[in-house]
Amino acid sequence: MRSVPTLTEDDPLQIVPAGPFDQALKAAIQARGLSLEALSRRLQALGSPVSVACLSHWQRGRNRPERADSLKAVRGLEEILGLPRHSLLTLLKTKARDSAPQLPLDELCEQPRVKGLVDAIGTRTNGQMVGLSLHSQYLLGRNGQLLQTRTRMVFQARQRGADRWIAVYSHQHGLLPSARIAEGCRFGRTRTDAVGAIATELLFDHPLAKGETYLLEYTFTFDESGPPMTGDGRAFRIPMHQFMLDIRFHPEAVPTRCYRVWRPDGRTPLQDRTQLRLSLYNSVHYLDFGLDAGYHGMRWEWD
Repeated sequence: MRSVPTLTEDDPLQIVPAGPFDQALKAAIQARGLSLEALSRRLQALGSPVSVACLSHWQRGRNRPERADSLKAVRGLEEILGLPRHSLLTLLKTKARDSAPQLPLDELCEQPRVKGLVDAIGTRTNGQMVGLSLHSQYLLGRNGQLLQTRTRMVFQARQRGADRWIAVYSHQHGLLPSARIAEGCRFGRTRTDAVGAIATELLFDHPLAKGETYLLEYTFTFDESGPPMTGDGRAFRIPMHQFMLDIRFHPEAVPTRCYRVWRPDGRTPLQDRTQLRLSLYNSVHYLDFGLDAGYHGMRWEWD
C-alpha cells in the first residue's frame, strides 16, 4: 500500500508538482479537510458534476479523468482545493511528458557554439532524467547588470544509473561567471568560450535508482561592471513539470514594464506571452506547470 504524503495548508505545492495525480489529489483533499460528498456538491455548484464514487476512484488511482467534462472538473478541483492553476491537470500529462525525448541542443540554442561545449564534456545524461521542478532567481545591480543567478532543480531518474547533469548558461553580453557555488552536488568538467557561454557538469553524490529524485542548487556570480540586462530565462532540453522564474531588481534600476517571453527553439523569434506585474519589493516572478522543452524567460523595459 502506498503512503500518501501530507500536504499542509501553508505549502500547497509540497506534493502537487511531483505527483502522481491520485496521490496529489488525495493529499490536497485531506489537507483541506473536505469530504468527498462536500467536494461533489461544490463541483455541482460550479457546473462540473462528479459523483462521490468517481472522486473516490480518482484519488485511489483506479481510473483517471480523460474526457473533456472530467478535465473541466479537475480545473474546478484546483479552484476548490486552493491549488495553483493547471497543477493537477499537468500531472495528467506526466506520462507523455516523461517519455518525451530531449530537444537537441542545436535546435534549442541560437548559438551553435553551446553544443560544442556540451559535446566536449559528453552527453551521457541524454534521456536519463525528467525535470520535476526548477527555480531560477536572478539578482540585478544598481545599473541593471547581472550580479548573480541561482538555480534550484529537482530531477527524477527515468532509468537506473543517472549521476550527473550538464548545466549551461550564456550571458546576454558575453560575460563569464567570476565565481561558482554548488550545493547538493559538485562541479565536474567545465568548458567555456570567449563570448560568455559556460557548460559544466553537476555531479550527484550517488547514481540514482529508477524513479529516484535528486535535489541540487548552483550559483553563478558576475563582476559588477557588466552592462545592463534587458532579459533572461531558461532553455529546457527536457519538459519541466514546474518552473519559477524570479527576477530581483535594484531599487535604483526598476524597469517600467516586464513581459513573459517564450520560443520553441533557437530559430524562432521571442514571443511576448503576457505582461507581468512588478511587486512593491522591486521583483517580478511567474510560476507555471507542464512546460514543454524550449526557451522560457522574461524581458523588461526602461522608459
